[in-house]
Amino acid sequence: MDDAPALKTRLRSGSPAFGCWLEMNSPIAAEIVAQAGYDCVMIDREHGPASIAEAIALMQAVQGRDCTPLMRVPANDPVDIKRSLDAGIAGVMIPAVDSKAEAEAAVAACRYPPRGRRGMAASIVRASDYGADWQDYVKRADEDLLVICQIESGAAVQNAAEIAAVEGVDMLFIGPFDLSANLGHLGEPDHGSVRSAIASVEEAAKAAGCLLGAIPTPGRSVEELLAAGYDLILVDADSMLLRDGARQSVARLRQAFQR
Repeated sequence: MDDAPALKTRLRSGSPAFGCWLEMNSPIAAEIVAQAGYDCVMIDREHGPASIAEAIALMQAVQGRDCTPLMRVPANDPVDIKRSLDAGIAGVMIPAVDSKAEAEAAVAACRYPPRGRRGMAASIVRASDYGADWQDYVKRADEDLLVICQIESGAAVQNAAEIAAVEGVDMLFIGPFDLSANLGHLGEPDHGSVRSAIASVEEAAKAAGCLLGAIPTPGRSVEELLAAGYDLILVDADSMLLRDGARQSVARLRQAFQR
């Protein structure tokens, strides 16, 4: 978690950051992404294939670069969150947080007793340099970790103010595609009613002093998100960069070969 204070402090100071999803479970792709200069990577274990052990290899691939490793866990599960934190991530994204109670449960899973319910194995885990730094790690773990709750449903939109106000929730990250589907507009993240729901979440987050995160959509660019006050924008994904680059190259080649 050595990079966590730098990213969290940066965001809290009003300096936004951009990042890239890691979907391919490839340490080589992760290394290339970090080498390119992204502020952070988000290891996706909700939709991506990586296990925790494989996620550690991805973290090792970006180590030494000025690129903070974050992780989206599969669900709001205290066991998985505990194991992910022990692996040494700098921030955790919890998908589909729909209520204040679910947000409180997510925060509790991230914190050691008496403030939470995280299991205590700091004397041996990777997050504390395999125990070499465990006492200092325990003291700073809560402060360093970036806790991100995803807003992806109509219920979450309605409860956004309460979720944002939960002590220990650092950021609301809007998932526009899941949200649009939940609101009855599958594949339409820029639908008017979806944009209205997003605007209400933005207002709730800012009123609570909570950070905001999102991805661009076809109708809302990175520049527009920045103008709206977003703090973290996950712009690209390793799989999409490879897909788009390969397709663009093949299109040029087909033109050159005239076939």
